[in-house]
Amino acid sequence: MRAVVAVLLFVATIHAALWGAFRDKEQAPDFTGVLPSVSYAPFERGHTVADAIGDSEKVRADLKKLSTLTRAVRLYSSTEGSELVPPIAAEFGLKVTVGAWIDKNVDRNEREIDAAINLARHNSNVIGVVVGNETVYRGEQKIDDLIELIKRVKKSVNVPVTTGEIWNIRRDNPELASSVDFIAAHVLPYWENFTDKQAVDQAAYLYQLLRDKFPGKRIMIAEFGWPSAGYNLRNADPGPFQQAVVLRNFVARAEAIGMEYNIVEAIDQPWKFFEGGVGPYWGILNAAREPKFAWTGPVVNENYWKLATIAVLVGILLSLPILRLAEATAMQSLMLSTAAHGVGAWVATVFAYWTGHYFVFGSAFALTLGLILLVPLVLIAMARIEEIAAVAFGRKPRRLLAKGATAAPATIGEDVTFPKVSIHIPAYFEPPDMLKQTLDAVSRLDYPNFECVVIINNTPDPEFWQPIQDHCRALGERFKFINAEKVEGFKAGALRIAMARTAVDAEIIGIIDADYVVQPDWLKDLVPVFADPRVGLVQAPQDHRDGDRSLMHYIMNGEYAGFFDIGMVQRNEANAIIVHGTMCLVRRAAMEMAGGWAGDTICEDTDLGLAIIEHGWLTHYTNHRYGHGLLPDTYEAFKKQRHRWAYGGFQIVKKHWRRFLPGASRLSPDQRREFALGWLNWLGAESLGVVVAILNLIWVPIVAFADIAIPDRILTLPIIASFVVSLVHFVAMYRLRVPVKWGQMLGAMIAAMSVQWTVSRAVANGLITEHLAFARTSKGGFSLMSVEFQAFWEAVIGVLLLIGATVLVVTNNDKQVREIYIFAGVLVLESLPFLSAVAIAILENSRINSFPFWRNTAIRTAELIGLRPVAMPTVVGTSQPVASEIHPEAS
Repeated sequence: MRAVVAVLLFVATIHAALWGAFRDKEQAPDFTGVLPSVSYAPFERGHTVADAIGDSEKVRADLKKLSTLTRAVRLYSSTEGSELVPPIAAEFGLKVTVGAWIDKNVDRNEREIDAAINLARHNSNVIGVVVGNETVYRGEQKIDDLIELIKRVKKSVNVPVTTGEIWNIRRDNPELASSVDFIAAHVLPYWENFTDKQAVDQAAYLYQLLRDKFPGKRIMIAEFGWPSAGYNLRNADPGPFQQAVVLRNFVARAEAIGMEYNIVEAIDQPWKFFEGGVGPYWGILNAAREPKFAWTGPVVNENYWKLATIAVLVGILLSLPILRLAEATAMQSLMLSTAAHGVGAWVATVFAYWTGHYFVFGSAFALTLGLILLVPLVLIAMARIEEIAAVAFGRKPRRLLAKGATAAPATIGEDVTFPKVSIHIPAYFEPPDMLKQTLDAVSRLDYPNFECVVIINNTPDPEFWQPIQDHCRALGERFKFINAEKVEGFKAGALRIAMARTAVDAEIIGIIDADYVVQPDWLKDLVPVFADPRVGLVQAPQDHRDGDRSLMHYIMNGEYAGFFDIGMVQRNEANAIIVHGTMCLVRRAAMEMAGGWAGDTICEDTDLGLAIIEHGWLTHYTNHRYGHGLLPDTYEAFKKQRHRWAYGGFQIVKKHWRRFLPGASRLSPDQRREFALGWLNWLGAESLGVVVAILNLIWVPIVAFADIAIPDRILTLPIIASFVVSLVHFVAMYRLRVPVKWGQMLGAMIAAMSVQWTVSRAVANGLITEHLAFARTSKGGFSLMSVEFQAFWEAVIGVLLLIGATVLVVTNNDKQVREIYIFAGVLVLESLPFLSAVAIAILENSRINSFPFWRNTAIRTAELIGLRPVAMPTVVGTSQPVASEIHPEAS
């Protein structure tokens, strides 16, 4: 324990030290003066002054704050509340440059011009009028028409009149320059693909360019600024540090060369979400009217240590459960604590983003929904990291039943040496030859005291049941045959009938599927475990004997193996295994206490196993293969089986969740945790993957064409990280636990991903229905492949995700916003499970699915490159007679 505590303290210390080491601190020229002018928009566009007193007080509070920072403010409109500014500004000694907003609306233009003229005439603190803001750039007015409006205003006021335009509009239209009293040029390097390091030099260069172009004309940089948040535009990166350094360097340069300038803008405008991701963030004050940076001293993030504290505290809190782990090793603790602190750092980043950005309803909804969906995703990733740590660095499994290990004597009671086992084999339209193999294997069991009950249900065709009846008679009295028709409750109903025909002295019930060929030592090895009266169930793994049928079956078999060699082994340590209805031994008393086979779910085996555990019985698991069955015949059958398992699993969640409440059952905290995480890790992960993929797909046109609500990295990078964790988890677990080759492992990964859509459909079915019909898994090679393509919807969604990623990349070519590229990458990753299903569906109908094809291809390739001599046909010599010419000699 001391070592674990030391590791946790070490990781927390390193985490805090990293925050200290990576704290940004930049130098910039100090500015202790007052800015000559800043842009000020008191209200959102379209505002109506309904409450003159309230609006005036708002403006008064703003201007009181700004009077300590600037000598003047620039307005962009003279209506919609802006008309309140000049008289209030005079109270604080502020000058005002009045603006008249000009667009294509003639009536509005008239109101704006009249209001601007009126403000200039009646307020002595008005020092200029700007007629139109980037009107020519936006295509709202032709130059000649704008010039006429400027001339009209000039005749009506006694202050300088100009228009605000981007510097290149000024440069390229000298007639516009001759019509104004001074040139008000906008220089915003962010929008022109200049980095924050180049911004000030570019502004100074353009200022000099305009002076040279228009000698003797008064030049003013009427807009210069840098956004403090938002998304990059090609090489231009917004950010609080960038804004502070750029503005302090610019002011120092401007003061040194005598440049007139106006900073855009005074206060952040959250309503400007339509101006790309940076629209709301140009202010030197935030929306709460607080300074965003200091004008003197090093440029630092004032909230940095608050974020560091949040990150470290969350990391410590998430690390505390490590102390509950039984005999956790130092390396195991190190890995888990590092992951916990990684989540802590992400939480701090989310906090910083939430408090440092403004949200309209749509963006707030998208961010909230994204974070809600990320919470289970992060939990799943943490659970997988925990499993990696436990398997790679934790103690070896202690409860796992190993082949050849010393077991207690096979004694239950004082006088019974070999407790009687009743083996139940339910069958429904199973191929008779396959079922005969199963019965023959049971007859060879090296155990003296057992019976076998074969229950064929709802199979009226005598071709299926008559051969089995005859075979049971041939095998002897140990084998009981039942042919039951109109059985309700699917497999559970049949097993209830088998229980009714079970020998009264049978104390252990064995269940195997109709396709399983058991090993002779199955009972001999595992029945002794029941000598412990607390043991209610012993489970052996599934495995298959036909993995070499095709490449598809080969990778399917590898996929099944992962669950039985990884998940079941780990769950067994917490006495929380999942029972599957074959190769299972159950104490009769435990089964009866749990209520027997229930027919209200289609996974009656798992349901019964959980009920037994809830009653406090011990369960045991061995990963030694004591039996081999058959794989699903087709990919369609594979998916149907997985759908049944997932749907049944969801039924079990709905049925048992109340028993997970405190005091509702005898489940231990570890058992509750294992089952809850298991359901989340399987049903939740697959469903969540589909939901997030579809939501992202819907979001593509909003990002690509509306240019708003681009998913931030706090949402997209965790998805990528979770995918990487899942990939590492799969590879690491298979390498450490599953004895398969690399090729089969990669195939198993594709097979595992391919059922994401299937599992999510099962969960959706479980949400809206209570029961679905039991679907038998076709095995034994008697099922024909469907003529329908078995991954149609997966193909549709996978292709749409790839198209969405392509659209994002193409439409982002001009802006090159990194978040959009990351979002496109997320779509590609999310397409992989869907495309995996498509790949297997195509493989199933392809020549490459056949192993002989690969063997022949390898031979031909070896012959072509000279690694193997070409086999030549044998030429029969002429001296040797053919068989038809050989005649026997007479004796």
